[in-house]
Amino acid sequence: MIVVCPKCSSQIQVSGPDSERPSSIRCPKCKTTLKPTTVSPASEKRALAVGQSPSTEQHRFKARVPAPLFELGKTGSREKPSPAVPVDDVSQLLANLLRQHGDNSTVAPTLRPAWNSRRALVCTDELHREAIARQLTKNGYQVFVAQDTGQAVDRMRENQLDIVLLDSEFDAAEQGSAFVIREVNVLRPAQRRRLFFVLLSPTQRTMDTHAAFLHNVNAIVNLTEAGDLFGILEHALREYNELYKEFNLALKLPAL
Repeated sequence: MIVVCPKCSSQIQVSGPDSERPSSIRCPKCKTTLKPTTVSPASEKRALAVGQSPSTEQHRFKARVPAPLFELGKTGSREKPSPAVPVDDVSQLLANLLRQHGDNSTVAPTLRPAWNSRRALVCTDELHREAIARQLTKNGYQVFVAQDTGQAVDRMRENQLDIVLLDSEFDAAEQGSAFVIREVNVLRPAQRRRLFFVLLSPTQRTMDTHAAFLHNVNAIVNLTEAGDLFGILEHALREYNELYKEFNLALKLPAL
């Protein structure tokens, strides 16, 4: 048993069974009389006292879960089957591949293949979260919905996303928008060019290129026009792919 002197904090080891222990002992350093029957805080808070120490009762690390995939079937409506890939798209893709293999040309698909769905991460408040995810999912997007900052950051680090939709008020208590912006800013240039970053704002004008440049994003959409988000994204992505058309051809990359 260890007894700690409350005056000089000296630790005194008291051995032997309880029946043979003295009723009081004297601290050899400050001569204070101590009672060995007093429970020692040192013996309670030691790391070896399994089950009675804060270091053993609380988990130091918490398992993180990335943003889950949004599915229409889980919200009450049945998910529609994926549309069949048009024959023209398949023929064009096969022809491009054959030309690349045959004459070693720099032909690359100018359109994104229909079978390759865009992967989007939705980081918004609860008011707009489900409506945006449902709209994009119905139009063929693979949508991940983040409930908090941890889910958003983990999903961005785990998967190569095509689009990130960020609300300026996302997880305001934890400053979620700042952490998401940081994850985008630390990407290498080659990775950043393959990510379309959209800011959802209640005050900025939709498709304001000057405001998008100041906020270091690819496009801005006002939340009042969130109902037409799919159409706005398609228009913005067409302009973005046209801008990088020659660059993607040189690197043999498909459109975003």
